[in-house]
Amino acid sequence: MSSLKMKEAALIYLDRSGGLQKFIDDCKYYNDSKQSYAVYRFNILINPSDIVELDAELGNHILHEPLKAAQVFQSVCFTAVKTLSLIGQLQTETQINIVLKLTHLPPLRSYSLDLCEFPLDYASQRFYMMQGIVIAMTTVTKYTQGARFLCSDEACPLSKGFQYIRVHVPGATESATVRNDFLCNLCSSSLQEDRKFRVLGDKQIVEIITAKALHAFQGYSNNQPCRFQSLTIFLRDESVSKMNIGNEYKIIGIPACVKTSQTAVCIEANSIISCNPKVPSGISDNFKHLLSLTSSSCWKFTAILANIFASQIVPPGTYNLLKLCLLMSLVQTTDHNKELKNCLDILIITSDTLLVDRLLNFSINLVPRGIRHPVSTEIFPTLSRNKYGTGAVSIQAGSALLAKGGICFMGDLASHKKDKLEQLQSVVESRSITVYIPGKKFGDDVNQQMTFPVQCSFWSFVDMDSSSRKNMQKTNTLIGQMDCSLIPANLLEAFGLLISCNESSPCYPLLSTVQHTLKKAIDPEGQLYVASKKFTTEDFEKLLAFAKSLNVEFSLEAERMIHGYYLASRRIRTDSVSGSKLSASALKYLVSLAESHARLNLRNKVLKEDALIAALLFETSLTLKYGATVFCVAPNAVFPFELYNEEYLEQRDIYLTQCQQQLQQFIATYGPGTTLFTSDE
Repeated sequence: MSSLKMKEAALIYLDRSGGLQKFIDDCKYYNDSKQSYAVYRFNILINPSDIVELDAELGNHILHEPLKAAQVFQSVCFTAVKTLSLIGQLQTETQINIVLKLTHLPPLRSYSLDLCEFPLDYASQRFYMMQGIVIAMTTVTKYTQGARFLCSDEACPLSKGFQYIRVHVPGATESATVRNDFLCNLCSSSLQEDRKFRVLGDKQIVEIITAKALHAFQGYSNNQPCRFQSLTIFLRDESVSKMNIGNEYKIIGIPACVKTSQTAVCIEANSIISCNPKVPSGISDNFKHLLSLTSSSCWKFTAILANIFASQIVPPGTYNLLKLCLLMSLVQTTDHNKELKNCLDILIITSDTLLVDRLLNFSINLVPRGIRHPVSTEIFPTLSRNKYGTGAVSIQAGSALLAKGGICFMGDLASHKKDKLEQLQSVVESRSITVYIPGKKFGDDVNQQMTFPVQCSFWSFVDMDSSSRKNMQKTNTLIGQMDCSLIPANLLEAFGLLISCNESSPCYPLLSTVQHTLKKAIDPEGQLYVASKKFTTEDFEKLLAFAKSLNVEFSLEAERMIHGYYLASRRIRTDSVSGSKLSASALKYLVSLAESHARLNLRNKVLKEDALIAALLFETSLTLKYGATVFCVAPNAVFPFELYNEEYLEQRDIYLTQCQQQLQQFIATYGPGTTLFTSDE
């Protein structure tokens, strides 16, 4: 009676939810094909909340005994097919393969599988929800959805018909579905597969890790031992190719124990849900107050942010230009699976690599996808053999794909080999990486290739005092040009921003940095400055999360200034021999710089003041690469004075206003519409 009641509830649910009509449409497809199948596969969408409200027993069956629940729906669907004459070729109930697809699970802890907890419950074959980031995936291969077997004894009545049907169930291996040692229940003769009725489906294997494991890639340390392990997810049929490397997903699936060379826990995926970004909670009261105090200027707020940023690493007022650029790059990142449109790559030339390394490492911990690339690992995707023996090639993510939507900090550029730097240059220019899969090496007949978008910003630095650099210094450099002979020329051009951090210059007072280092050595956890107490690391995390969530648009003035500067700069940096020194991506970097400065000001509109900062930063970078031009920008143009008080902020505003007038004059002289441009230009 209980079984009959559940079948009635299943039929009512199918009717109410529209599932019955979809089932009828699917049957029509099979019937119209005029082909006899061994297995007819149907997906049924299940909303657990609705079905529990309709019939608690059936809902409990679905959540805790999904294989038995599928049999209930199988019986209902077989009755419907026979009653309504939906599929003429169907003979037995076992030919119907029902897959229950859940929309969600109850938001209770018992339905959640935390990848950080041990041991994992893989004994009970029921649905769990887990969340993780894809770090590897295989190519798509085939598996057996279902097969027809016949008794080898022709005299046996079961040597005909569709009595012996085997279908794949969650957690089963290929050998559980198809092998040669099955026996007839009637005469005990061996069963033989009727191969022409074998039904194949697509299969893909992915590996995920919990987001908490990213701490291991961030140079993060709390003096606690750290260990993480990936979890294997099996995707089948319509779920194949729905997951991308670097993205974070919620997965509903059934745990299973798979025996390879070692016993491993895997998840048979049922449903895949893309994670939505968290809604920012806003900024702290102290930052709100600071924003209101500086509302009369478009430059003061970001200047103060750069001045006080990372006071745990460097004293306020030092490395302001670098800190402003880091903040601007951080607000150009995205959360979860959003597409990163405008990256902001930064390459730093410095004589104090230790301090810069600490500053960059501190900064990447302020965003969810800040990845510090370990030199001993691969930065871009690599190939390996799949450990589950399916014949598929496993593609490992690498640091760049793992940093999707965030920052990939590469450390010292000199620590990477020449071939890796050439690969980096290609990726920075194209924002994609193509992986070639040689078929011969991995047991396939044909070669394959897969292209992945690289959606992260790259940070790196070069030691200006390295011994190899001293031995190959240039003697003839242009005014303002930095000796960058240690960096491959094409890679130097590919990076959007080149920043010089020379601590011997007035911009980086040595004494305050030494005092800061000594005090930190005595009291590592101490807060040495008022800024550290008033504007905490958590406050900056909230500020960055809020700023990068803003949708910004360009004002007409800002757009004209950016395009005018780009065309004028391209014009004066073009010669007949080598062509233009501005890369094709220069305009994108200018747009990204202006956008990020507006975001950092917590504005939705990019103003001409933001365009000025973008032009000054970009021109400073160009001067370091190629030398100064008629639009001569001082190395400390963005921070011409040390920011001690309000008076110095006012002086900076006056100076930047003068720079804006110079930029407008430069555009008017060399930009579009002037006599210097031909009609083609």
